This record gives sequence, C-alpha cells and structure tokens, in this order.
Amino acid sequence: MISNRRQAEKEHFTNVDEHEVENITLDFFYTPHTLTLLGVAIAATVYFAFTRDDEVSQAHNLSTGMWCMMAFFLIISLLTFPNGPFTRPHPALWRIIFGISVLYMLLLVFTLFQTYDDVRKMFFFAFPDLEGYTTPDKEYAVNCSSITFNRVWGSFDWYALCHFGGWAIKAMLMRHYGILWMISIMWELTEAHFIHILPNFAECWWDSLLLDVLVCNGLGIYVGMKIADLLEIRNYHWDSIKDIKTTSGKIKRAVLQFTPASWTHVRWLDPESSFMRVIAIFLMMFITQMAELNTFFLKYIFLFPIDHIVGQIRILIIITMVAPTIRQYYTFVTDPMCKRVGTQLWVFTAVTVLEFMNSLKHGSHIFSQTIVANVVLWFLVQMGMVLTCLYIMWYFTTHPKDKASNRTDSECSESDYLYPTPISMNTRSASRKRKATKHGSSVARYIQD
Repeated sequence: MISNRRQAEKEHFTNVDEHEVENITLDFFYTPHTLTLLGVAIAATVYFAFTRDDEVSQAHNLSTGMWCMMAFFLIISLLTFPNGPFTRPHPALWRIIFGISVLYMLLLVFTLFQTYDDVRKMFFFAFPDLEGYTTPDKEYAVNCSSITFNRVWGSFDWYALCHFGGWAIKAMLMRHYGILWMISIMWELTEAHFIHILPNFAECWWDSLLLDVLVCNGLGIYVGMKIADLLEIRNYHWDSIKDIKTTSGKIKRAVLQFTPASWTHVRWLDPESSFMRVIAIFLMMFITQMAELNTFFLKYIFLFPIDHIVGQIRILIIITMVAPTIRQYYTFVTDPMCKRVGTQLWVFTAVTVLEFMNSLKHGSHIFSQTIVANVVLWFLVQMGMVLTCLYIMWYFTTHPKDKASNRTDSECSESDYLYPTPISMNTRSASRKRKATKHGSSVARYIQD
C-alpha cells in the first residue's frame, strides 16, 4: 500500500516537473540527437577558439569566454534538465528557460559576495552605456491639480505598457478576479508605504487610482481573463500534421504548435479546501509583491533606466519563469498527492529572495533611510486585508447557501481541482459544454507533439 502511494505521488509530481509529450507522430523532433549536438558544439568551439584574434583586448576575451561558457551550460540544460509542466511548442524550450533561470540565480549568488563598486563594474563591462548614468527618474507627483490630456497621455510610457502586459499575463495564469484585484490594490498600498525609500513611487491620486488601478491593471486583468475564457470554452482536437493534406493547413498547424495543448478551469478555492489554502494563496501574493518590489529596488540601487535593456532582460526572464512556477505552485497547493515543489518553483523563490538580499546588501545607503514603522505597517496591512478577503471568499466557497446547486464529485473532472494550465481536455463538466455550445466555439485541429 505504501509503495503504491509513493508511486502515485511520484506520478503526480512528474506531471508538473517532467511532463511527457503524448501522441508523438513527428519522431524526428522528439528523438535525442545528443551526439550530433556534441559534434556541433565542439566544432563551433574549435572554430571560434582558433580563428579569432586573442590579442584584441582582455575584455573581449572575457566576454567571448563567458558567452561560450553560458552556451555550453544551456546545452547541458537542454540535455538533462526537466521539461517542467509544459510541452508546447517543444519541451526543449522550457528546458532552456529553466537553464537561463538557473544561470540568473547563480549570478545573483555571485554578486551577493561582491562589493557595490565591483557589481557596478560588472554592469559597465556588460553595458558600457550605463557608466556615468546618474539621471534620476522623472517625478510623477508634481502639480497634481493640473490634469490635461497631454499630461495624461504622457503618463503612458514603457512602465505603463509593462503594467498592462504584466497584468494580462497574470490574469491568464491565475484566472481569479478576486486574487488579481487584491494583488492590484495591495500593490498601490505597497507603493504608498515605500515612498520614503523609492521616491518615484510618489504619484498623483489620478495617476495611482485611475491610470494604474483602473486602466493599466484593470484593463490588463479584464483582457487576460477574457483570453483565458475564450481558450477555456474552445474544443480541442488534435490531428497529426501528416494527416493534413493542404499546405495552408500544415502551415496553420505549425503556427498552432505555439498555442496551449488544452485549457482547463481553475479553482483556487473549492468546497473541500481547508483554511491552509488561504495561507498558501497569501504566500503566493506576498512573493508576487516581493518580486515586483525587486524590480524597482534593483533599478534604483544599481542606477539604470527602467527602459534599459538590462531591465528588459530581467523582466523577460521573470515572465518566462512565472508561467511554470504558478502551475507547479497550484498543483502543490491543491493536489494532496503532490508532496514536493517543482524545480522551477524552487528556483523562482530562490531568485526572489536572492534579489532582495542583493538589494539589502548593496543598497544599504538607501535602506538606512527606512522608516521601520512604515514597513511593519505595510506587512500588517497586507496580511490583515488579504487574509480577511481570502477568508471571506473561502468561507462562502466552503459554505454555499444552496448546496443543491453544487456539483457532485462525479460531475467534477479531476483537472478542475488540480491543473490550471494545459493537460487533458477529454473530461468536461456539463455546464462547460453548454457554455461552449452557446458561444459557438470552433474546433482546433492539430496534434499534440
């Protein structure tokens, strides 16, 4: 009995950490080519090592060596690292993403043991245009009583675009209006409590409430949830690309390889969940706040513009890490048979903590101005408001007024409770089928390979 349970737990963990591709028909793309890859890697290394001029400069030699080292590390990632919970468009992509996240984590560990000046020199080595940059960020809380169209339009900068896109992605991943709106409101309170450390958090009331909460955050949440709804009501049917006769059909199939294999309903809170589920969701929301705070801490401490390539690279790394992280966290929280956290979740948590540790160590000149009462109040407000709202949602979920209207266990698919992202869609509740029929959903015909 114990061995059977352990085998079941292993299978549940494997589903989110080493998800296998089903129904493979194009064997070439899923057959190991390890010797070929090794030969190409060695040939490329020999070519660049013996044909380039080593006497150009020491900086150029260091740069080339590091790029080659990272390339070999990503090759090893491609060969050995787990797929994670996703297989589209190809498991190799998610292995490389995991390898990049590990590289970033190791870089944060390295910088943690350097001085502030040495870390700045590393920035200058990789991005020479940052040397001498001391221009402060533009101030937002200036002449707040003057509200003009040009001024409002001028507020839609790179940060506003990232705001909208970030919330659309969060909505597609979390798929819960209550949780998303709580995170949105809590972030505005976070900005208010950290103004004494990050002056550019100071905003006019109309900028904070109207542009941020309602336009950027609210519109992003709405768009993301609508996209998730459309993907959820769609009927998925997979056909092999070899069975498609037309050229246009094959091209469409190739493009659709970059879409999810399937989409299922998400239930962060279900009638069987305990109060510990509320604590788990609170921890997710708190880590989310810390990851976003790190964006501004790192920019303000190491002095680079928010639209600089170094900031964009970091945001891209975090975004690609978040998708499998939330999937793995959701399964760990909701699936009683999953006893271990996924590898990408582990790395993402470590990255968030290491970024904050780097900020604390190298930003001591900034954190020395910290008003402890503000930070303590921020944490208490976060914990109190979030736990209260989550408890209310949990209570009404676990104590419905009309129990006769609740679905029975036989009417619920396992995926309703366990999986927030693409898995099998063979089982749907009757209400979902009626909803799909009502909206006249189309049938996507392509293969999961």
